[in-house]
Amino acid sequence: MSMTRRGSARWTAIVLAAASLAALGPAGAGTAAVAHSSPLQRDADALHEDGVTGVSVTLATPQGVRTARSGVGDLRTGAPVPRQEYVRIGSATKTFVATVLLQLAGEGRLSLDDTVDAWLPGVVRGHGNDGRGITLRQLLQHTSGLPDYIGDVTPDLSPAGYRENRWTTYTSEQRVAFAMRHPPSFEPGTGWKYSNTDYVLAGMVIKAVTGRSWEQEVQARIVRPLRLTRTLTPGDWPFLPAPHARNYQQFAPDGEMVDTTIAYLPFDGDADGAMISTAEDTNRFLTALVGGELLAPAQLAEMQRTVDVPADHGSPPGTRDGLGLDWTPLSCGGGYWGHSGDGFGYMAWPASDGRSSITVSLHSRPGDKDTAVRQTRGIATLVDHALCSSRAEGVR
Repeated sequence: MSMTRRGSARWTAIVLAAASLAALGPAGAGTAAVAHSSPLQRDADALHEDGVTGVSVTLATPQGVRTARSGVGDLRTGAPVPRQEYVRIGSATKTFVATVLLQLAGEGRLSLDDTVDAWLPGVVRGHGNDGRGITLRQLLQHTSGLPDYIGDVTPDLSPAGYRENRWTTYTSEQRVAFAMRHPPSFEPGTGWKYSNTDYVLAGMVIKAVTGRSWEQEVQARIVRPLRLTRTLTPGDWPFLPAPHARNYQQFAPDGEMVDTTIAYLPFDGDADGAMISTAEDTNRFLTALVGGELLAPAQLAEMQRTVDVPADHGSPPGTRDGLGLDWTPLSCGGGYWGHSGDGFGYMAWPASDGRSSITVSLHSRPGDKDTAVRQTRGIATLVDHALCSSRAEGVR
């Protein structure tokens, strides 16, 4: 995930990337020939041609909904990527979790300036980590300095390691305990570094405040009110509902494409990246969030108060980090809000400029960093083209 936005840290943390073209066979396999394809379709096809097994795009604009699919949804059968498919959204889960915490702040049930220790006494301790000096705002904005637990739960980055460890489950407390084995990256509030541990703790804080799990609060406060009937908080259930494409991970350059459709539960099962959704539901959520349907103006302003993201993080140039939400500039002016997510064999990239929303889903990840960077640039290009074109149509 070296060039993704926020979810990229998952890939950076476990040093993985996306698939080489040679592993997929002919570049055009599974893509129907279109004499006069749309720009959206051409950009989706370009991602497939660059090695992604299957690509799905859904763009919701004031003029209507447009979709594009490219490649295949199953390398064995050659079946196309399903329409209205279920996908893992990975770290895009963090936007849902941040929204709940901000709602609780708006209700006066917590303050973003509360320390972690105020709600989770003694949980963040060890090797220089201290929850008494870390605020909830710093968790949500990755300025806590807390180490990421991801490396501790991925002991073997190979096909055999994936298969052997994918069923292992950990509690939130265990994930945080893994992180506490390592020293902090910096003193709280003095730097920025993506850490999935931050959002595991955010989920724990939600339970401490409400008495209910983060999953229950996300369902009650976001999913049901917005009628996101195909958005799930599956916990340790590792399977995708039908219809879905199969996901493929290449664990080494020029290695085989390994079917990783079954979740890797050590990091696919908590508040940092557990959710399953569809492009339609994800677009609806982002549209509602950016449009002010879910947060009062003061809390939305807090969410959209951003800090610089270091250039070496791999995000698109100019990206800035809010609370569970990133801002990325558009070539036509302004920018969009979103939060990408990925894991073994998948990536989701939701984005909204407040007028139109788009979700791009990839169903494979490569084994060499250069290909991963190139593919992520391809996603960023597709999103930029789509949102700028939609804006231009709206002013005609």
